[in-house]
Amino acid sequence: MNRRAAALAICTAAVLVGGCEKRTTRVVKPGKQQKKKVLRIGLIAKSSTNPVFQAALTGARAKAKELNEKHKGKVEVVIDWQTPPNEDADKQANYIKQLVDKGADAIIISCSDAHAVTGAIDSAVEKAHVPVMCFDSDAPQSKRFAYFGVDDIETGKQVMKHLAQEMGGKGVVAILAGNPNAPNLQRRVRGVRQEAGNHPNITIKEVYYHAETPEDAAARVQQVMNAHPDINGWAMVGGWPLFTEALARDWKPEVKVVAVDALPAQLLYVEKGITPVLLAQKVFDWGYVSTDIAFRKVYLGEEVPPRTISELVPVTKDNLKDWAEKLQAWGFKVNPRYLK
Repeated sequence: MNRRAAALAICTAAVLVGGCEKRTTRVVKPGKQQKKKVLRIGLIAKSSTNPVFQAALTGARAKAKELNEKHKGKVEVVIDWQTPPNEDADKQANYIKQLVDKGADAIIISCSDAHAVTGAIDSAVEKAHVPVMCFDSDAPQSKRFAYFGVDDIETGKQVMKHLAQEMGGKGVVAILAGNPNAPNLQRRVRGVRQEAGNHPNITIKEVYYHAETPEDAAARVQQVMNAHPDINGWAMVGGWPLFTEALARDWKPEVKVVAVDALPAQLLYVEKGITPVLLAQKVFDWGYVSTDIAFRKVYLGEEVPPRTISELVPVTKDNLKDWAEKLQAWGFKVNPRYLK
């Protein structure tokens, strides 16, 4: 028997008793991953300078702390925050790859540009077997396993519905829309337009985009108001300019504003009556609930719903105190006058 034949015979025998190769594939049944000590969840938001995403980070860390206490000694959930200071979908795609290389067990992302990050999401899921879910801004054509956030078209409709009521059903409306590539914001704009169609005496002037910082957003609003003094209503599908007091100094009371989000800095605009209604997203839950969903899928092996819709909370002067207390319970610093 020559060497090749002998080697073949040995390998054949080895297969019969357990395999010729030294590699083995460990199959972990759902719910049996408690042997893992560290569960690393990557969190990628649109912008680290946007307060709503800082709130999401706070929520994710709060849920991780709860899970670590509940499963003490079995698992340690670690939130790995990887977010560009300003919106940059290419950086988000790179962060996905970096998290995969670092051994992340799951990734949660709010997509600045769904098209730009879908390839990285699909690669993480299909090649590295790292599950990815979206929050706030979805990539519905990707291989992501779940989405958590508001129904964006319905959000846009609600913005316009409340604004039309405040305007008495007539006037000229400007839409403030942030990043033109953000799929969630485009759907909200679509919702605003759809609802505006139900009010024949309301005209949409234009959709105005801007960098998603408070300063850039406020400057954009002021620029548009100077150029178009006939505008008497703003449908803000994000509340970016309300994180600064710039617009509160000499805002014309006849110009009505309805905006999405209601974090502590924005409550001034409700107090002054500039924004009679803020439609609050539960931004703390973006991190809190998403971390829980990822944990249940990856660690507990549970089936999770592909879409979980978070309801908006209308914030007015009537419930300002209740909402301020909610923000405080989430860990935000709230001006004491809103708590009285």
